[in-house]
Amino acid sequence: MRTILGLAVAAGLALGLVSSASAAPATNATYFNDAALAAADPYVLHDERSGYYYAYSTDGADDGYHFGIYRSADLVTWQKVRGGALRNDDPNQWGNDWFWAPEVYFNPRTGLYFMFYSARSDANAKRWFGFADFEEPCKIGVAVSRSPKGPFRNIAPRPISYFPYDPNYHDVNQLMGPDQKKPPSTLEEGQQAPLGVYIPTIDADVYFAADGRQYLYYSRNAYRNWVWDTDLGKYIEESNILAVELTGDWWNDPRGATMPSIAPRYRGANQSSGGPDGPRRDGWVQIIDYSHDKQAWENAHVNDYAVSGGERKDRRWEEGSTTFQHGALYYLTYSANNWESPFYGVGYAVADNPLGPWRKYEGNPILSQNPQIGMYSTGHGSIAFSPDGSEMYYVHHGRPTPEAEQRRLYTERMVIDDQHPDAAGHPVLRIDQATSDRPVPSGVAPYAIQARPHRVRLRAGQSRTLRWSVTSSEWTRLALGNPLNRVQASVADPSVATVDVRPSGDGATLTARHRGRTTITLSYQRELSAGGYFDVFNTAAGASQPVATTIHVIVRR
Repeated sequence: MRTILGLAVAAGLALGLVSSASAAPATNATYFNDAALAAADPYVLHDERSGYYYAYSTDGADDGYHFGIYRSADLVTWQKVRGGALRNDDPNQWGNDWFWAPEVYFNPRTGLYFMFYSARSDANAKRWFGFADFEEPCKIGVAVSRSPKGPFRNIAPRPISYFPYDPNYHDVNQLMGPDQKKPPSTLEEGQQAPLGVYIPTIDADVYFAADGRQYLYYSRNAYRNWVWDTDLGKYIEESNILAVELTGDWWNDPRGATMPSIAPRYRGANQSSGGPDGPRRDGWVQIIDYSHDKQAWENAHVNDYAVSGGERKDRRWEEGSTTFQHGALYYLTYSANNWESPFYGVGYAVADNPLGPWRKYEGNPILSQNPQIGMYSTGHGSIAFSPDGSEMYYVHHGRPTPEAEQRRLYTERMVIDDQHPDAAGHPVLRIDQATSDRPVPSGVAPYAIQARPHRVRLRAGQSRTLRWSVTSSEWTRLALGNPLNRVQASVADPSVATVDVRPSGDGATLTARHRGRTTITLSYQRELSAGGYFDVFNTAAGASQPVATTIHVIVRR
């Protein structure tokens, strides 16, 4: 088993083999989180057909595209893919901005890649939410491609036909002023507001259960979800995690022309009298929220209105979820608080059923800022496995300083500790949060280095291009343009010839200087967090072999 997200989750496999133990390393290679790549809300797909990992991000796309794409042979050394996942001028584009949180799932039976994402559609605010001035009319779209590199194309000129509706919600925004930031001061006043509201949705995550069922988890965007806090005696606007079951028609369509649809029992399940004009009123399941499972660390912004002088709302966030199975239990990771806050972090909840009831881990958060290692704004990640499936990783965004404007890509080892369960008897999730050196994921090695040509004959003054590559155990090429790794080219006799390595790191220009013979040794190296490089070795049966090769050079007059 190699992944749970991507092929393995899409195939309905469950997680049941990850622990804190690791096999003997097959290499001395290490990596560290250098925070070099702009990425927000990263989702990782291990593409079994190519052997590469692909990380899809809210940020990082080139002009003319939404959603950046990064590729890696080893899960930790990434390179940017040109362009992006979704063209701005896609003919079926229904959203106008707030393109967030892409996730991609591969169906091996049809060869199709499906990308779920969220966006805002101001032009459809009245039609979908009942109010032309609905500030956050967010929906979930789906695009398809036959390549993990895209470009993805929207299946339809509209988002998923899903209109979650809360018939029991007092829409206090209808009582509020034009700034929509100060709610009623008492519960009694708020309960005078009309009942019923359509729910804006973001941060889609599809869980493919072992029994073949599909569940769409998403965040109820905080807008128009003012919840009375009995402890604080005031309204707080919250985002929560909700879910709905999907049908399988979209997944089984070999043409990729069918939009996902919700299970029949949720269609129109929340029909009620009154409320705003709008479409069908659909049902949903509450997965996690604050009031039913209170944790103090989620309260970082409950006084923002006063602190900001009325510029910000009092809010809570529970967003960016990922769901997986371990044994008979289901785990859901989520982010809480605003991403710019020092209290932004990741927690998790556990359930016996994909639709709950869910209980949060009492030790939350399991990932948060750590100034000692220079990691801030840690949140909204996804789960991936090492190439051999024995190790689990959490790939998330963060910032190297509190002032950094862009969120960056981080890869952290995650383990499920079966030996030290929590008070409920559940194995505990732990994250090895680090910016220092860590072993590369298990199964990446042995490495191999190839060069062409292996033998060169030139006349003095002539030049020749040399090319090389370093591959993983799956014969995927390492990203040599990423300074976390490189090939060092050493000439035995520089008076005979010199080499000038290309910026891409995958070749060099060889220039013959004087008559003679020499050799060029190519050595694969990894960078250390403290600076400098070291030679990489493959290890087996107690023996070590350098990842290196030799090119022979003959220079004539």
